[in-house]
Amino acid sequence: MPLPEPVPDIRSLDLLRSVAELGSIRQAAMRHGISQPAASVRLRALEGTLNVELLDRSRGRAQLTSAGVAVVQWAGNVLEQMRELVLATQALEVAGQTHLRIAASLTVAEYLVPGWLSHLRASDPELIVSLEMGNSHHVVQVIEGGGADLGFVEGVHAPRALTSRVVQSDDLVVVVAPSHPWARRRLTVAAGDLAATPLVVREPGSGTREVLDDALAAHGLSVNVQVELASTTAIKSAVASGAGPGILSKLAVESEVREGRLVAVQVVDLPLERRVRAVWSKSVALSASARRLMRQINASSVPG
Repeated sequence: MPLPEPVPDIRSLDLLRSVAELGSIRQAAMRHGISQPAASVRLRALEGTLNVELLDRSRGRAQLTSAGVAVVQWAGNVLEQMRELVLATQALEVAGQTHLRIAASLTVAEYLVPGWLSHLRASDPELIVSLEMGNSHHVVQVIEGGGADLGFVEGVHAPRALTSRVVQSDDLVVVVAPSHPWARRRLTVAAGDLAATPLVVREPGSGTREVLDDALAAHGLSVNVQVELASTTAIKSAVASGAGPGILSKLAVESEVREGRLVAVQVVDLPLERRVRAVWSKSVALSASARRLMRQINASSVPG
């Protein structure tokens, strides 16, 4: 039986699901690599196609209507089946060739994966690698759904539904603009100071946010959100422009701190340590290319 007309655009449905997960059109647009105006146009077109109001924009921040929530729930299976279709057709394109599918959190994807892959490709030049990026929560979902062979996440806790292995340590640091009062030499702040200060932070679901939330909760404190962003680059820009202190991976701010564009501030009583973990399905054995990558990482990294 042919599909009824009109048929909603699958990318717009995926964008709507991201709005539901992240809580804003702006953050959903960032995840999908498009501008906020472009995202708004797609969502309005989707409402026109379905002839139903999916978002309530009357309070300045888009909230899903009851119909929007229902559409997201109904679209879940469709989107996952479409993901499987795309991945299957991609596999057809590389039939007979080595293909490694990786999903990685943003920090790992930007600052660690390129080095790992350069060494791997040197020993296996025929290897084809596809990389999907997102926060740690998204990576876990991709692996659980069979969308990648191997994932890399950050945070305090290992995902229970997956096999995991620590591959590297990574500390978080508090950074401020050089003009910020905390930037004075030898100045340290306490956990209470950090919790009382509006911060520029990653979104819930990211490994960075998980570490910060857990560290503050150990002191009976919680994060005071000034700006919540789903991009390391966006946080660095916001902090440098004076929006407030930010918390980021030490890996991500090394060059900015070295060049004086950001200043790292010591928090005396708040350990912000985290682990980078490789994760994969408990029910599916690692592919040969994934095992080679793990050996390469083990040879170049010392787990903390």
